[in-house]
Formats: sequence, C-alpha cells, structure tokens
Amino acid sequence: MHVKKFTFNPFQENTYILHAEGEGIIVDPGCGDKDEQRELEAWLEKNEVRPSRILLTHAHVDHVMGCAWLKRRYGLLPEVHRNDLFILENAQVSGAMFGVDCESVPAPKRFIEEGEIVQLGNEHLDVLFVPGHAPGHIAFYSPSEKFILSGDVLFHRSIGRTDLPGGDMETLLESIRTKLYPLGDDITVYSGHGPETTIGEERRMNPFVKG
Repeated sequence: MHVKKFTFNPFQENTYILHAEGEGIIVDPGCGDKDEQRELEAWLEKNEVRPSRILLTHAHVDHVMGCAWLKRRYGLLPEVHRNDLFILENAQVSGAMFGVDCESVPAPKRFIEEGEIVQLGNEHLDVLFVPGHAPGHIAFYSPSEKFILSGDVLFHRSIGRTDLPGGDMETLLESIRTKLYPLGDDITVYSGHGPETTIGEERRMNPFVKG
C-alpha cells in the first residue's frame, strides 16, 4: 500500500490517496477548485490508479470540498461516521462562514463504524473511533505498513481544535492517549494538516498531550 499526499484549499488541508494494485482510496478530498481537481485527476491518470472509495476522517468543510466533483467525475459517494452526518449536511453553510465556496456535499453512501476493516489489495486498514475534534472522527490505521491517517486529531507538535460544534477537549485527549499512543512509537502519522510525524515523537514532544 502506497500513500500519496496533496495539500489543497485555503485551509492547507492534506488529501490522501492510498493505492495498491491499481486501486485507490481517496481520504478527505479537499480539492475545492478546478486546478486542484485537475491536479488530482492527472495524478490518477498518470499512475493508472482507479479510485474506488471516498473515506472521510470527519466532515469539516476543508476535508469535503471535493466530494461533489468526485461524484460527478467518478460516481463515488463519501463514507463517514454517522456522528458527523450533521456536519456533512452543513458543510456548504460552514464554508460560507469561513469565506470559502463549497458545493453541497452528496449524501453518504454508507456509515463507517469502529472496528471495520477497509480492504485495499492484499492489505487492510483498521478503523479507529477517535472523537474530540469532531463527534464522528475516525482514523485509518495500517498495521502492516505502520502508519495512521489521523485526520485532525493529532498533528506535528499539536492537536486538533475543539471549539467547533461537537468538539470536546477531554474527549480529544482521551482519544489520543487511549487509541493513538498505544499503537507504538514507530507508527508514522499522516495528519490532516502539516507534515508527517510519528507516534513516538508526539508522545515525547507534543506540548498538549505527552504519553
């Protein structure tokens, strides 16, 4: 399984494509304008990757700005945790509040639950429920490749904000301490914003939540 990162939209959100054997899963499509959409499409075509699913770590507007386009272009619908449905349904309004354009996001294809296995080629991702930044926040963990897509839960030397609807600081810290840090120091963290880090680095150095 390979990881390709794009950084899109005014929020500098990280969109990821996980790919193996010609199949790709798009995680948190933040490609909100035509140039960004062309960039993602060109990469898929050049690398002969066929997108098969859209997975959302959570439904904040910066992570869903490409969903409407992906439905038109590839016929794909997002998959999200049910606790974030109200955020998904209000993404267009949220975008306007932040001064960015976001098309109305299509209704989800299905809801993702903790404990699910996401298959990609011969490998898989485990779904972890990590609320706090958003009430339905999930993360995608690859035990074989030793990485996790943490969304906006854990960043390089930082953590997600909790002042948006459904956010809660104590819940966020508990998610990090009980779900992420136990995975092991050698796990690479691909965050929703900023550079990669590792569980070990954040457990030792993160000023907000040391392990």
